[in-house]
Amino acid sequence: MAKTKPNSFRFFFSLFVVFLSFFHGKCSEFDLDELSWLDEKDDEIDMVQSRPDQSQKSCDFSSGKWVFDQSYPLYDSSCPYLSTAVTCQKNGRPDSDYEKWKWKPNGCSIARFDALEFLGKMRRKKIMVVGDSIMRNQWESLVCLVQSVVPTGRKTVTYDGPSMAFHALDFETSIEFCWAPFLVELKKGLGNKRILHLDLIEENAKYWKGVDVLVFDSAHWWTHSDQWSSWDFLMEGNNVFKNLNPMVAYEKGLITWAKWVDLNLDPLKTRVIFRSMSPKHNRENGWKCYNQRQPLEFFSHQLHVPEQMQVLQEVLGRMRFPVYLQDVTMMSALRKDGHPSVYGRAMDENEKQHLKDHNSDCSHWCLPGVPDIWNEMLSALL
Repeated sequence: MAKTKPNSFRFFFSLFVVFLSFFHGKCSEFDLDELSWLDEKDDEIDMVQSRPDQSQKSCDFSSGKWVFDQSYPLYDSSCPYLSTAVTCQKNGRPDSDYEKWKWKPNGCSIARFDALEFLGKMRRKKIMVVGDSIMRNQWESLVCLVQSVVPTGRKTVTYDGPSMAFHALDFETSIEFCWAPFLVELKKGLGNKRILHLDLIEENAKYWKGVDVLVFDSAHWWTHSDQWSSWDFLMEGNNVFKNLNPMVAYEKGLITWAKWVDLNLDPLKTRVIFRSMSPKHNRENGWKCYNQRQPLEFFSHQLHVPEQMQVLQEVLGRMRFPVYLQDVTMMSALRKDGHPSVYGRAMDENEKQHLKDHNSDCSHWCLPGVPDIWNEMLSALL
């Protein structure tokens, strides 16, 4: 009588467990519109309707409140891996309470980030975050969270094309960032025109192969206004578009990314997470976040699902590969106090007397700050 081969049984059982774990632990999926998510009232924002939890065992990290915690931050702005634009304390920001807020989900908790535990989980592994400058923001946060437990002579940073990597040598761990704000390819064409190829991705994706944990983000660059548009033309095959609905273009780009993931990655070897859009507090020409000292507390009762999230959910829902959607949008939307505003660079005393003459950055985040909590959530997911 023939017997089932043990190796075959273990393989299919492992495959089943991996797929179950990805779908079973999936957080509620909701996001806020990049252009219109912020209510006119200073103490309210619009909250997007979330799906009901499908499992009592899973935790909806996206729903909760910010709790002041004097034991934070977990590092300071002297971390050598921080860009000048996000070291708000070094650049003269007078308050520091924005560094001391911890996210408390309803009905559960997120563990305090433990650098040694994280590096232990990632021993002999690569984790890469892929996206735009806000994803670079998150990479710097993650590196600063872990680097203090790595001896000076046992850590280094290397560069390869659009990617950079922090290496913890004793753990054989690399934490990498890959610049790809559209995920698909943006190239120069005739007359130095910028062409966004909606169906090409390999020039970016070749850096994603062989990575154990991939965290993607793509949203902001798709919705820049005409004045700040990042392309002159869009192409799909031999078709050239001068004007195309941004959400149609976004869907086409995401479908190209999704097809690449489905065809090239193995869920037994690679974990894929898509981080939701980081909200901007850009009304009043960027001054909505200036001089804000604490998180918002209240939500309006107007619920909506923005186009970007609808498109993303539809594309992810059609994929064979199990992608976890990490929702940070609502929790971050409460934190208009967390942006650099005018403190994106060092200023002399004369400049400090004329702060209104400077640009106010309400898109990126001061570090230490909000992205540290995204990474605590990421560590919990892993």
